[in-house]
Amino acid sequence: MTLPQEASPARASEPGAVPSPDDLLCPASEVFDQNSIRADLARALEDIGDARTARSVVVEHLDRARKAGEARLEAAFRQAPHKARHLVLSQATLIDGIVTTAFQVATEHLHPLPNPTEAERIAVLAVGGYGRAEMAPHSDVDLLFLTPYKVTPWAESVVESMLYILWDLRLKVGHATRTVKDCLRLGREDYTIRTALLEHRYLCGHAPLAAELKDRLWSELFSGTGSDFIEAKLAERAERHKKQGGQRYVLEPNIKEGKGGLRDLQTLYWIAKYLHRVDRAAQLVDLGVFSREEYTSFNQAETFLWAVRCHLHYIARRAMDQLTFDLQVEVAERMGYSDHSGRRAVEHFMQDYFRHATRVGELTRIFLTALEARHVKREPMLVGLFRRKRKVRPGYVILQNRLSVADETSFLADKLNLLRIFEEAMRTGLLLHPNAMRLIAANLNLIDDALREDREAVQIFLDLLLRHGNPERGLRRMNELGVLGAFIPEFEPIVAMMQFNVYHHYTVDEHTIQCISTLAQIERNELVEELPIASRILADGINRRVIYVALLLHDIGKGRPEDHSVLGAQIARRVAPRLGLNAEECETVEWLVRYHLLMSDMAQKRDISDPRTVRDFAKAVKTRKRLDLLTVLTVCDIRGVGPGTWNNWKAMLLRQLYRDTAEALETGLEDLNRDKREDEAKRALRDALSDWDRKDVRAETARHYGPYWQGLTTETQVVFANLLRGITDDEIRIDLRPEEDRDATRACFVLADHPGIFSRLAGALALVGANVVDARTYTSKDGYATAVFWIQDADGHPYESARLPRLRQMIEKTFRGEVVAREALKDRDKIKKRERQFRFPTSVTFDNEGSEIYTIIEVDTRDRPGLLYDLTRTLAANNIYIASAVIATFGAQVVDTFYVKDMFGLKLHSRAKQEALERKLRQAIAEGAERAQA
Repeated sequence: MTLPQEASPARASEPGAVPSPDDLLCPASEVFDQNSIRADLARALEDIGDARTARSVVVEHLDRARKAGEARLEAAFRQAPHKARHLVLSQATLIDGIVTTAFQVATEHLHPLPNPTEAERIAVLAVGGYGRAEMAPHSDVDLLFLTPYKVTPWAESVVESMLYILWDLRLKVGHATRTVKDCLRLGREDYTIRTALLEHRYLCGHAPLAAELKDRLWSELFSGTGSDFIEAKLAERAERHKKQGGQRYVLEPNIKEGKGGLRDLQTLYWIAKYLHRVDRAAQLVDLGVFSREEYTSFNQAETFLWAVRCHLHYIARRAMDQLTFDLQVEVAERMGYSDHSGRRAVEHFMQDYFRHATRVGELTRIFLTALEARHVKREPMLVGLFRRKRKVRPGYVILQNRLSVADETSFLADKLNLLRIFEEAMRTGLLLHPNAMRLIAANLNLIDDALREDREAVQIFLDLLLRHGNPERGLRRMNELGVLGAFIPEFEPIVAMMQFNVYHHYTVDEHTIQCISTLAQIERNELVEELPIASRILADGINRRVIYVALLLHDIGKGRPEDHSVLGAQIARRVAPRLGLNAEECETVEWLVRYHLLMSDMAQKRDISDPRTVRDFAKAVKTRKRLDLLTVLTVCDIRGVGPGTWNNWKAMLLRQLYRDTAEALETGLEDLNRDKREDEAKRALRDALSDWDRKDVRAETARHYGPYWQGLTTETQVVFANLLRGITDDEIRIDLRPEEDRDATRACFVLADHPGIFSRLAGALALVGANVVDARTYTSKDGYATAVFWIQDADGHPYESARLPRLRQMIEKTFRGEVVAREALKDRDKIKKRERQFRFPTSVTFDNEGSEIYTIIEVDTRDRPGLLYDLTRTLAANNIYIASAVIATFGAQVVDTFYVKDMFGLKLHSRAKQEALERKLRQAIAEGAERAQA
């Protein structure tokens, strides 16, 4: 057999260029030993005349060669997990060997043509990513079969035989058979086809045909159409980003299609190649598009992203580009990351990922602005018309509707200009020109201790926070360019820091900026309806320097082994004076950072209807000023976690805690007592039941113990009064109704009291997939249990009315014994695979001081379906009476708080009893976790 002319997968401008052995992950003969394989095939096919049998023999040989090559590459990549460029080129080399061998067999053995006519010619080209010689382990194989004129029967047979061989090898093949004329026509109509043709690479067959396509593409299709191509690619990019969530800090990024991913870098390369006919990104340096340092960043980001993508393919054993939580852990391990400095390996890995994604965004801005300067990309006209009216201060100029520096030497002569330029951008509303961005990024060393302590520099920074109304814009750009971390070095460690849990949607630095953005929105009166209390606090006047600096620093201690609130307060003690705050302001900022979770924890993890909770919180905040500041900070912090985190339930809890605490601080803590609340509640119920007979009202107000009156609203007490009216011992009465203002469904139950009632209700609710967010249970003096649960569906919303009958039915079945919750939950108590890598240490604490009559048991652990049922069943089995439960969920972490008494109605004071109960609770958690992982 003769060997057809081929191109190597090396990135070279000429077909047939040979790659250096150093470009491959292992020797070419170990990837695909072409000569040996073809010699073996020649012998095997020598006496076979039947086409089907011959094809089977070819597939058998190639399948063996492919598996051996893939195994060799995977093993080599495990040993060198960052050599992604070598791997993708080696993978393309392997596929090249398979495709060209299939072509050889099809043309020389299956469909030989001794004297082909001019029409009976065919060339095989790789297109798309394969044409670029960038192949992940499970990438598609995109082929173009090129013919001179319309497809002849011979060419059709060759293509068909090749495809059958490739399909039998289980390769995912994308293919088209076209003439040169077809390629030009379709390329004009479809930019996706045009892009694929831009990256074509000759593999085998009639080389002059491939050369003709190349010449005519550049002379007839690509030439003079650069602007249209650019606009089409950028529109495609914008649509892609929109589909992927619109920003680069998504929890589970798509490393190929997401913002800051591989496709963004490829888009830059496509545009550069289209305009300048470059064959590799390094040539953009010679063209003046990128500096040498920027190209190095491009190269590092691309290599990192390719490494991640290839590891994903190997782990998933298929094409996989979504970096899901479970895969993040495995990729981090494969790439050599380790746990250290109080953070998991996966968090270090994802911090690197987000830093690279941010850099890709910067490179994109630089590249696109360079295109505008060359007049091949249109400037945004409306923005341009608006901004041309702006006048800039001396030392600045407007280039392409962006703010730039008039003279670099003069600019750098005064270090303060590295901050002033951001103030000028905020004042004028202009974006920074990439030239200015490059200058700033290259001279961060000028931001030294002297500048950090310079009073004018500090004032400029505070003005960026306080004066312009949208501080997040300036902060985000300062952060991306490294200025924020240079001016406040303590901030730098949290830049791009990922928190490996499903609760936090953003990196720590982006979360901080989102919090400040929320504060600015409140100040602009944009959230008055959603946040009436915070809006009123800001409208009445607040120390803006304190609240903005506190928000900037509230999470600055994250990422280390110590409690981030304690460490953050220590850092704030150093940073706040440096930012020009006086002693009193510094003390307040330090207190806010230290206790920035206090209000959230009190509202979400404690029973705020208990006067003791409010009294303890009031003692901690001490003054109305601190209460106001902490309330605003808490609201901004929760909303800054991510979309959907803030809801009516959290709003209701915080508002109630704020109002009760404000009243306590004004009227005195002694006014917060049970007797007063009980009298007020009974008076309100009497008013609400004004249509009842007086004797019945007296009976209702006399049948409940003290805790009942302080723990429920009048509306809920009215529901219970109606449910209890005329009830018999064998009845179960249920009232289900959505409470839209709490984002939950209220489920009220009345039945004869007996041990373990709370647990049985929790089990019934777990069976229908309900998430309990709060619960109370009380026993009346005449022996009836009045239990109320606030529940949400799996999406965190109240149950729709149509779903309530099934909920009622399941609860009734459970109480009739038709369904045993413990057995029924076994198959449902599972954690999704993608969330199994979240680890939260279990903590069980007992508090006898937080309530006057109950012991508070707080269980902090990994959330899963059925957890609440397991915990309450364990408590019931140990004769513990549960008065109320408060459930706070933070993504995959949950804090279940139980207000309990022992069987004699006393607190759990015995240390031995506490330890025994803790062991049993931990055992229930461990056994449930084991079931959930099965």
